[in-house]
Amino acid sequence: MLELVVAHYTEDLSWLRTLPRNIRQTVYSKNHELLLPNTQLLPNVGREAHTYLTHFVSHYHALSEWTICCQGKPFDHAYDFKKWLKSVAAGHTVPQPFDWRGHIVDTDDQQGGLLFKNWSKNEDGRGLDLDQFHTALFGTPGPAFYTFVLGAQFAVHRSVVHERPLAFYERALAISIDFVDAAHCYERNWNRVFGVDFALPNGQRTAYLKPIKAQL
Repeated sequence: MLELVVAHYTEDLSWLRTLPRNIRQTVYSKNHELLLPNTQLLPNVGREAHTYLTHFVSHYHALSEWTICCQGKPFDHAYDFKKWLKSVAAGHTVPQPFDWRGHIVDTDDQQGGLLFKNWSKNEDGRGLDLDQFHTALFGTPGPAFYTFVLGAQFAVHRSVVHERPLAFYERALAISIDFVDAAHCYERNWNRVFGVDFALPNGQRTAYLKPIKAQL
């Protein structure tokens, strides 16, 4: 069974209507004004990381075989997301046990100095304390660099989730609320959350997995 977990705020969710019926849809919204049908409301904290972790905590003992986590509008970071999802549902594509869904791989440092400080939506140019975040979540200092797929969207198999105990996800959920800019830290660490190594070959820090022009 595939379960699609959608982190919604204001996005148009009409694209969900055309998905195959064998995909279970679980939509969490942090917009308490829209009151969408078949949607579970969550407090507006912690961005998509809080949404995903809420699901893993509340469904830990009853997870679908595959959980696919995405934004309400996944196409900005993965323009072929719906095509890929339909292929998985039809059995034509089998994801990796942990499978990022995005088209750009990039790298940030422990202070967010390579990406986050210069991000156009980071108006005050603040940094990310990724080392402190890593210590809070994993109990050890973090690496010097964090290579990840942009967009905070991924598929993960139930067996991979269960490699860590429920208590780990409960702590992760608390951190998603209490730690400053936690969602941006999680975006850089989802592979580590599930205990999966991820790196580009030959020391690369950036890679384009799909032609960016296809998004235009």
